[in-house]
Amino acid sequence: MDQVKKQIGWESGHRPDVTGKGVGVAVLDTGVYLHPDLREQVAGFKDMVRGRQLPYDDNSHGTHVCGIIGGSGQASGGRFRGMAPECRLVCVKVLDQKGNGYASDVLAGLRWVRENRERYGIRIVNISVGSFNRKAMGENSALVKGVDAAWDEGLVMVIAAGNQGPKAMSITTPGISRKAITVGSSDDDREITVMGNRLVDYSGRGPTRDCVRKPDIVAPGSGIISCSNLPGKYQIKSGTSMSTPLVSGAIALLLEKYPEMTNKDVKLRLRERAVDLGLPPNQQGWGMLHVGKLLESR
Repeated sequence: MDQVKKQIGWESGHRPDVTGKGVGVAVLDTGVYLHPDLREQVAGFKDMVRGRQLPYDDNSHGTHVCGIIGGSGQASGGRFRGMAPECRLVCVKVLDQKGNGYASDVLAGLRWVRENRERYGIRIVNISVGSFNRKAMGENSALVKGVDAAWDEGLVMVIAAGNQGPKAMSITTPGISRKAITVGSSDDDREITVMGNRLVDYSGRGPTRDCVRKPDIVAPGSGIISCSNLPGKYQIKSGTSMSTPLVSGAIALLLEKYPEMTNKDVKLRLRERAVDLGLPPNQQGWGMLHVGKLLESR
């Protein structure tokens, strides 16, 4: 994580007193394992797949995402500390052991988040989930409408661009939402392995089928080290699923520092403070996340 944080300007913007404290981040994913780095950070859990009461992650993807957002780094002596180590993680399991799921479970998870946002202080929703079914996953799909409804209620929706690139119109749903902040990978020129498949130039590219420029912003996504679902262990994962929680964690820092900001304010500030990588807009969006610039007061 140290090298990744350097790339996104975390060190230049880092202040010991800005840690995401009090900011709730809902993570819709495969669940969460109570890794030593996450035990104090997980404030809530809801299982839409099997209805279990206690936190678990039978895949490890969700735990990895949570570690990037808010892991304390305890098991690594601080080496693999997350972006906002004192944020409040609210984990909603919407994907099964294989990382698959139904739109209905994601929608149920979004409804639960909206109903419980005040209870847990939820300001941000991280969705590293996407579908590339062209028939049922357009802008009028229930999934996009669910994301947009959550945005309209003031939640900051941060969603992965998916790993279906590099062709145009390869952003996955619900990342095609016009309102949500869609995150691509800034380093997808590196060859990675995702679910046994070797990929390069994998980050979803815009425009969407409705001619909306996407993604909105990019962050590193290749070879990210974070928590696993084994006691005290870490693992490497890659994809826009890993880029997305970097942005969510940065937003948690921003909302701790400026709690009065709305989701529209957050989106505008990300746009204004991103670093232009000189890539096509439908590959990099506004540019790469830079935490230092994001948190600057001027």
